Amino acid sequence: MTPSRPGAHERLLLRRRNNPLFDAILREVEPDELAAARHKDHAELEDFAREFHVLLDSAVRLRPNEESQTLLDLKARLDEAYTRLASLGGDTEAFKLGLRRLTDTIISAVRQAAADDPHAVEELTHEQLAREQHYRLMEFPLVADLMRPDSPIAAEGLAAILFSAPRDELEAALWLFGPEELARLCRDARALLSGAGTDYGYENLALMELHCPKSEPR
Repeated sequence: MTPSRPGAHERLLLRRRNNPLFDAILREVEPDELAAARHKDHAELEDFAREFHVLLDSAVRLRPNEESQTLLDLKARLDEAYTRLASLGGDTEAFKLGLRRLTDTIISAVRQAAADDPHAVEELTHEQLAREQHYRLMEFPLVADLMRPDSPIAAEGLAAILFSAPRDELEAALWLFGPEELARLCRDARALLSGAGTDYGYENLALMELHCPKSEPR
């Protein structure tokens, strides 16, 4: 059964399908390719469900006065899990809510342990703001797919995907790249769009060049 929303592997095929910025052979996406991608995405969601219950069990086993390092280690696992979850297909809202609640519980315990350390409390506050920003960015499928450690988006197809992305997704994704990466992507995009012989993607190029280092020639 097709999931309520595509996962990372199906999205990759949908981005390539009939996209003039890809080679002709990659634009042709066969039904069996889509079916295989959906199957892989569904298997990933099932794997995540099992992992979620392991994380939940780890949280339940925490002692009332657990060591801060143990709490921070679990929080890191929760953060990694959320990053993976964001790119999965299907109905993931319950998992997202569960991970956020678990993370909030861990942070509250760490904050309580650090109550006598104003500097530590300030760092936790800054981290919370950064985490909320991270959550917002991960709502964009392109950002979620790029953030995966095993992202299906290969380097050689990155420019084509960026320059055919919805404008809001592209703008969010640009925050993932440093100045040198942006400069290289701008160069790659100009070459790609020039060779494609189409106006497709030039609006996104203009947006990216606003973010490129000022020294980058226009």
